[in-house]
Amino acid sequence: MRVAQPGFAGMTPTTIPAQQQRVATWLLVCCALVFAMIILGGVTRLTGSGLSMVDWKPVTGILPPLSESAWQAEFDKYRASPEYRDVNSHMDVAAFKEIFWLEYLHRLLGRLIGIVFIVPFVVFAALGYVHRRDWPKYLLMFVLGGLQGLLGWYMVQSGLVDVPAVSQYRLTAHLVAALLIYSFMLWVALGLLYPRSRQARHPWFGRAVAVTALISITIVSGGFVAGLKAGKIFNTFPMMGDYWLPPGVMALEPRWRNFFDNPALVQFDHRWLAMSTLVIVLLLLAGLSRQRRSRRTRVAQTVLLGAVLLQVLLGITTLLLHVPIALAAMHQAVAVILLSAALLLVHSLREAPAD
Repeated sequence: MRVAQPGFAGMTPTTIPAQQQRVATWLLVCCALVFAMIILGGVTRLTGSGLSMVDWKPVTGILPPLSESAWQAEFDKYRASPEYRDVNSHMDVAAFKEIFWLEYLHRLLGRLIGIVFIVPFVVFAALGYVHRRDWPKYLLMFVLGGLQGLLGWYMVQSGLVDVPAVSQYRLTAHLVAALLIYSFMLWVALGLLYPRSRQARHPWFGRAVAVTALISITIVSGGFVAGLKAGKIFNTFPMMGDYWLPPGVMALEPRWRNFFDNPALVQFDHRWLAMSTLVIVLLLLAGLSRQRRSRRTRVAQTVLLGAVLLQVLLGITTLLLHVPIALAAMHQAVAVILLSAALLLVHSLREAPAD
């Protein structure tokens, strides 16, 4: 059986095998779970729940505490951590359970993603839905997922030593790895749903790639804002307090550290990367609208326009309101949607429109 797929404007719709569509659907489900994982991770960080589990048990840790004595033992381990000592010394077992559950669910979802990925892959590989020549890229996805779990624990460890805050470098690396896995799976799924029929690329393909890179850099800078809690200072816009560039932004030595360790400069960079991204995306979309495009490109343009406008609005509002959890989580979610829209646009431009 072959399934009709929408083709480029003016073209006869292409068809793909039903097996190929099933593999693509599975990958998109995995993308949805990784998306949820990214958002849940953000909420875990925003609620101060990320350091509530002070050990990592990839196999035996799948079950939460099931008795009051088990809860007390888990709480006693947390009481030995810097976060309890310096931040939550007032906390009892009942309050501890509230932060524990978010981190537990975050780790549990990670395990679920691993299962949802590997079991269908084995089945599809056995049935021949995934060609042997393509096995390496799917196995790479799985390996990256496992390494992401290790990276998450490496991040958590940085907040269990002396200071009850994770390293902004490790947090950003954890975010980047999640987005890399998400983007990899999405790109492969799109390739299955829209197989390439011509080698000629749209003339604006390279520009779309460059804009996607800029969006990615802006998201990475947001990881440093989150890691340093830089959104909680200078809660005004467009100026930072009384300044366009506040004093002390180059106070650290060596000077390059300011771009990653100085909250004022990190926030400044993210602000202007975001505004630059907005302007450049709008210019890209305006220019592309004057070109010959496929229907899929026009849809991707619409999604990208809505996402970039919403993202800037959310970013400014989140800043002005001193980073409320709901808005901050939405800001992170729309960042992933914005990246997805950019990838959809780039993928649609891999082929020049039909004559």
